[in-house]
Amino acid sequence: MNSTQLETFLKIVDTKNFTSAANILGYAQSTVTTQIKQLEEELGCLLFERLGKSLSLTSEGEKLTDYAERMLQLEREILLEIPTAKEPTGVIKLGVSESLCYNRFPKILMEYKGKYPKMDIQLQFIDHDTFPALLKKGVLDLVYTLNPLMENPELKLIEKKEESLGFYASPKHPLAKKKKLREADLEGVPLLLTSHNCSFRHMLLEDFVRQGISPTIELETSSKEILKQFAMNELGVAFMPDMVAVDEVKEHKLKKLNWAGNAFPIYSQVFIHKDKHISKAIDELIKLIV
Repeated sequence: MNSTQLETFLKIVDTKNFTSAANILGYAQSTVTTQIKQLEEELGCLLFERLGKSLSLTSEGEKLTDYAERMLQLEREILLEIPTAKEPTGVIKLGVSESLCYNRFPKILMEYKGKYPKMDIQLQFIDHDTFPALLKKGVLDLVYTLNPLMENPELKLIEKKEESLGFYASPKHPLAKKKKLREADLEGVPLLLTSHNCSFRHMLLEDFVRQGISPTIELETSSKEILKQFAMNELGVAFMPDMVAVDEVKEHKLKKLNWAGNAFPIYSQVFIHKDKHISKAIDELIKLIV
C-alpha cells in the first residue's frame, strides 16, 4: 500500500462516494476504483460494502481509517522535519472556525504563503464539539478556533485572545435607536442565529432560559453571510461575532446594538494535540496567528 491509496481511501470515507472522491482528488473514477481494489487485494478483505447506491465501511474499513489517518500524519511530519533545506516545505492540515476567515485569517495565510511559498496549508472548517477528536486522530495538525474557553486534557492550548459577540440589525430597525438593550427587549423580536451545533447560539439560548425569555427564532444557519443579509433587509436581529460584521458596520449597512445584558465570553484559541511535536513550519504559522 502507499500514501496515495490511503489518501483516496480516506476521501471516499469522507464523501461516501467514489465519484465525489475522484472529482475532489482530480482522478478518473476508474483510477479510484483501481486504487481501492489494489488496497483490498493487498489486505485480503473488503473495505466498503456496496449495496445499490449506498456505500458503507466494513469493520475492516473502520479499523483501517484510524491507521490511515495516523500514517498520513506521520508522512506529513517526516516531510516537515527531515529535509535539510532552510525553507520549510510540506503540508499543514489546519482546522479553522469559519468566523475567523472573514477578515483576519486570510491576511495571516497570505503573509505565511508569501514567506514560505513551498508550504501547502490545507484548510478544513471545524465544529466546536468535533475538532478535538480530529486533532487526536491526526486528521488535523493544528486548530484555530473561535469559541468559549475550552479545557481538554488531550489538547494543548498554545494561545488565547478574548473576542466579542454582538447583536446586529439594520440601522432602520427600531432597536437600532435604543440606548441600552437587554434580554427582555428581545422578547418577540425575530432572531437570526447560527446553527444548532454552534456554541454562540447555545450561549444565547441558555441566557434566555435563565432570564425567562422565550426567543422567536426567525432563522438558523451556519452561514454568517446569510445572517448579515437577513439583518440588512430588516428581517431580524443577528447574533454573531463582531469580527464578521466589520465591513458592513463601516459601510452603515448594519449597526451593532448597544447590548447591556449578560456577557458572552468567547476567545480565539490555537490548539494542537498534547503529544504533537511543533515543527518549524507549524511554529512559524502559530507566530503569525498570535
